[in-house]
This record gives sequence, structure tokens and C-alpha cells, in this order.
Amino acid sequence: MDHAKLAADIIEKVGGKDNVTNLGHCATRLRFNLKDTTLAQTDVLKKTPGVVGAVEHGGQYQVIIGNEVNEVCAECLKLLDLAVPQTETCEDDTAEEKKGVVAKVLDTIAGSFFPIIPAIAGAGMVKALLSLLAFLKVVDSTSDTYQILNLLGDAPYYFLPILLAFSAAEKFNVNKYLAGTVGCIFVSPTLASLFSAATEAGTTVKLFGIPVTAATYTNSVIPILLTIWLMHYVEPFFNKYIPKSVRFIFSPMLTLLVVTPIGLIVLGPLGTWLGDGLGLIVNTLNSTVSWLVPTIIGAFTPLLVMCGMHYGIIPIGINMLATTGTDIVAGPGMMVSNIAQGGASLAVALRAKRQDIKSLGAS
Repeated sequence: MDHAKLAADIIEKVGGKDNVTNLGHCATRLRFNLKDTTLAQTDVLKKTPGVVGAVEHGGQYQVIIGNEVNEVCAECLKLLDLAVPQTETCEDDTAEEKKGVVAKVLDTIAGSFFPIIPAIAGAGMVKALLSLLAFLKVVDSTSDTYQILNLLGDAPYYFLPILLAFSAAEKFNVNKYLAGTVGCIFVSPTLASLFSAATEAGTTVKLFGIPVTAATYTNSVIPILLTIWLMHYVEPFFNKYIPKSVRFIFSPMLTLLVVTPIGLIVLGPLGTWLGDGLGLIVNTLNSTVSWLVPTIIGAFTPLLVMCGMHYGIIPIGINMLATTGTDIVAGPGMMVSNIAQGGASLAVALRAKRQDIKSLGAS
């Protein structure tokens, strides 16, 4: 497959370079954000050699490639000058305004999560390998080697707010290093120590005299997403009204001074409560009808993936792992669904007549 040629064909048929505002990919699909989806030639794309299908879901225009999606995406990014994703606000926001609230939320969650999936997947596989090595007595669970490998597996989850801050910054078109700084504040050992000391003393941490709710932000998802959402209003405001001669100095400072207190006092606790509430609902269902939630997730996983909505389920699983140590939603539901789809793909690989479809099924 000529990845460069395919990339050029795809960009032309989604409406051209000027119609693309952002691009990412998952395991098999290019996920475009388009200014005007009506410009995309879906029927023509579906017949393009190297393209398995094309569909619009969850506020994204998705072109299904298969197992070579990473190489095709890299070529597309070169042609779009998006090797470093765009951070400028698009002048034409009419298409964005036409999206419903649900579509925007799903698009934001998906766009924030799929760039960090390799880190989470890689760390998860390290944890699985480490469990196997410990079970086979190859590595002693009390050894330094075990502790370091365990740290490697835990790190992306522990520092998840920082990773999400960077990826969310690209979705919200704000400075990703400034956003990453906010993420660092959320998982700072100093903040954790302040909360711990206040809890032991029976007091409350205060910022500018305002009480700050003690919360654990490591492994968390919702608090940082809400805070970076706030940042995409605050940073442009200061950039607009601060003179260019001093903007480089004062805009970042004022952005941090506004976003951080609101994040810690309001949005952080709100996100934590939302996450805990969601976990409580799932746990309640699990205690009464334990088969229901994973069954529903498993049944709808293929549709959720097509719409990009599975990125909304993954944070629930991560939040449950962080708070209870057990994921009873994403893991069990998606595992059964993936096994079933694997069986279907194997059948396609064995029975398909077209070589390209047979190859895709096998991969």
C-alpha cells in the first residue's frame, strides 16, 4: 500500500486540506474533525483502494483503514501540516455550532482520550506481563526489579490528569504546556500532603480564605477535563485584552491564577463528586443485578466504538479501578464483545473471497 498516495486521496475526498480542523486515529480508523461534513465524498471514499469504509459518528468523520491506519495517519498529518496539531481557533465555526451538545461532549472525550491510549495500553500490558512473571516465579514480588516494572505500569494511570491535560488542550485549542502545568498541580505531592495534614488535624485547606475540598486527583478524569474546558475561555480572554508587548509574561500567569483556584475549589471537587456518583450508580446496579451493566456494555460495544462513545466508558472503568480497585464495567463488558468480534473476524479471514478483506479479517 502506498500510504502517501492513499493519504492524499483521502484528504481530497473529505473536502480538502482547508476542510480539516483536526485529525487523530484509533486502532483502525482515521478520525477527522471537519468544518463541513457535506463536502466529504463518502460513497467515493468507500470505493477507494485501501479504505474499508467511511462514516460520520459522534461529531467525527471516520475513515476506516485497518491495521495500517498509523502509517496513513502520519502521511495525512504531513499533508495537513498537523505534525504538531493545530492550536489556532478556526475562523469558520458554523459546523461546530451545528453539532449538538451530546456530539460535542463525545467528540471532546474521544479527542482527549485516543492520543493517550498507547500509553495506557502499553502500561496495562506491562502490568499483565509482570503478573505473569511473578506467578511463574521469574521475578520476586519483593525485588527492586518488580517495583520498578510495577511503577512503569502504574505511571500513566497515576499521572493521568497530566496526560489528559495535554490531549484536552489540543481539543480546546489552548497552550498544552500551560494545561500540563495545571495537571501537575492536581497530582502534586505538596497538594496531597496539604490535604492529608488537614484531614488528620480536622481542619480544612484554604485558598484565599476559601475552603478547598480535599480530594485525590491521581487517576482522575473528569476534574482535569472540566478545568481545561474552563481554561479555553480564560486564556483567550487574557490573550485578547493584554497588550502584545507583555502578553507572553502576563497571560500565562493570570491564566494560572484564575484557572487553578477555580479548578481546585469548584471544578475539581465537582468532577470528583460526579465520578463518585457514577461509580455509586454502577455499584448499586452491580449489587442488585450484577449481570446487567456488563451485558449492556458488551452488547453495544461495537456501536459505541463506531460512534467514539467507548471513550466515554473507559474513564468509568479507570475511575472504578482508582476508587475501588475493580472495574466491573468496561473490562468485563468490552472483553466479551471483543472476543465475539475476534471470532467473527476469524470467520471472515477463513471464508472471504476477496484477498484484501481476508487480510483485514486476519489482522
